[in-house]
Amino acid sequence: MAGTKTDKREIMEQFEDESEELVDEAQLVIFKLDNEEYGVDIMQVKEIIRVTDINKVPQVPDFVEGVISLRGEILPIINLREKFGLLKKEKDKATRIIVVNIGSTTIGGIVDEVTEVLRIQNSAIKPPPSVIKGVSSEYLLGIGQIGDRIIILLDMAKILSANEMIKIKEISEELNKNA
Repeated sequence: MAGTKTDKREIMEQFEDESEELVDEAQLVIFKLDNEEYGVDIMQVKEIIRVTDINKVPQVPDFVEGVISLRGEILPIINLREKFGLLKKEKDKATRIIVVNIGSTTIGGIVDEVTEVLRIQNSAIKPPPSVIKGVSSEYLLGIGQIGDRIIILLDMAKILSANEMIKIKEISEELNKNA
């Protein structure tokens, strides 16, 4: 019996060590826009899909490409290149839509390509430099650095301003009501 207590204690200590390791790292979906690498917490990502035909919707912000139907749900699709003020690029075989839940609304974000799912130690994540902090950059969580590699960490829940989110939520609710 004495051996059983020791075994249990060792197992508990090992479990606690593994739990600490899990808390001490972030798991990110890495994607590219204009050759820059961005990361999003995997818990914000619902799924990643290939680009399909996107239906245009009138009177929406320029960065809203339109909507798609994903298994019967109408999803607003935003072009992250346009949202970030990058030059337009034709969609190709690598282009993907990252589907995320933002509160009660599901949206898709078009990216140039999704490259990997990556674990990064929290100690390798630094706050965003003050130069890029600002009202329009609230969605920056930090900068991840692995060797020479720089990954810009985003909070997809803050990618859209409150007014933009209200507009997109209204569009989504109206279209899903009519679907």
